[in-house]
Amino acid sequence: MENFWDFNVWGSWNLVAVLLISLLAANMLKRSVPFLRESLIPTSVLGGGLLILVAGIYKGFTGNVMFDTAFFGGRGTTNLEMLTYHTLALGFIASTFKSGKGTMTKQRTKEIFNTGVTTVSTYLLQAVFGLGVSLIAAFVIKDFFQAAGVLLPFGYGQGTGQALNYGNIYETQFGFAGGKSFGLTIAALGFLSASIGGVIHLNILKKRGVILNKATEKAIRSEEIQHENEIPMQESMDKLTVQIALIAVAYILAYGLMFLLGNLLPGMKAVIYGFNFLLGVLTATVVKTVLKWLNRRQWVHRDYTNDFLMTRTSNFFFDLMVVSGIAAIRLDILENYWGIILIMGVVGLSVTYVYNRIVAKVLFKDYAEEQFLTMYGMLTGTASTGIILLREIDGDFKTPAADNLVYQNFPAIVFGFPMMLLATLAPVKPYLCFGIFVAFFAVMNVILFREQIFKKRK
Repeated sequence: MENFWDFNVWGSWNLVAVLLISLLAANMLKRSVPFLRESLIPTSVLGGGLLILVAGIYKGFTGNVMFDTAFFGGRGTTNLEMLTYHTLALGFIASTFKSGKGTMTKQRTKEIFNTGVTTVSTYLLQAVFGLGVSLIAAFVIKDFFQAAGVLLPFGYGQGTGQALNYGNIYETQFGFAGGKSFGLTIAALGFLSASIGGVIHLNILKKRGVILNKATEKAIRSEEIQHENEIPMQESMDKLTVQIALIAVAYILAYGLMFLLGNLLPGMKAVIYGFNFLLGVLTATVVKTVLKWLNRRQWVHRDYTNDFLMTRTSNFFFDLMVVSGIAAIRLDILENYWGIILIMGVVGLSVTYVYNRIVAKVLFKDYAEEQFLTMYGMLTGTASTGIILLREIDGDFKTPAADNLVYQNFPAIVFGFPMMLLATLAPVKPYLCFGIFVAFFAVMNVILFREQIFKKRK
């Protein structure tokens, strides 16, 4: 029988509280330190960095892992990884429930499609260079995990949650010691790359005389908070509670789907559960479609989802995902890998910057700078990082760059799914996968630059 004063009762809450306190501390630092204020480093990344620093000092004095002490229930590191895993899916589910209203012209559809293809092409480019670095490293470092470089597109292109998922698969299924921390560290370097590359590019724009149009803080209008025909903010059940309940419905359905597929394909169980975010998006889409159908049939007379609250909820989950993912990094496990990690980080920054610069100039000529900053920020950090960079030159989102970022998810998932499956083959057949990644990248670029390649001669 548990007593209320036992750490087993308080450990999980203590962990979440410390994560949230670190976010508050990081926010205060960003507002008070000029260098941090101008650095564009997301607050969640800074909060995770503070926790790594505190945990390092604690271990230096005591020799123990801070998050595995009794205060955090004795399993804080594991709980950090669990938080990262679940908040990834929950954030995507909340984003999926947003209405996405707006008309789609032929030109806008093409730009969104091209944005999705650019996303997958960048993943593949990062995979080619990352895997190339790790294959070379395997010749130099004895017993180095050859497929480690495949974590570059998951850490840079997809962020903390997927870096943890695939790091865990490599660690548990293929024996990559420290795979989870390796992936999480790559993701952390991705955020730094977004900040460093973004600041450098913004300074270049300043020197060229481009006027930065920073966003101005405005009062939120009532129609931005609640649209017509929605349920009231406060009734017998609070509107925020309804949003969270819908997210829970979608996630429990996703779990049921994973449970079913895991039993049907036991050899693929780790991969299936690693796709929790993707299956969550699928089930959220189903729930959203059912609600719309019920509304059209007049069986349900009000709209239950609210874009404003879903955005706030998804941002909360993503902030928690990033800070917990970075805090879960075990620096002591990576002591033999730092050289490779730093090389991989610099390579990831360079190829992502150059490739997306070329794509933006060729395919998005009307708003090349906005598209580049948005894509570069997302493909080294998260969608939020892309928006942070975009706000520096398009604070009122007058260009379609922000919408491209939102709507590109569907084509990116369709084209990116085969790469996710290939990533599980890479530890077994690294050289074969390297060749497939190169070929896949070439095909995606033929699709992306189809008009330039196949344009009709006059």
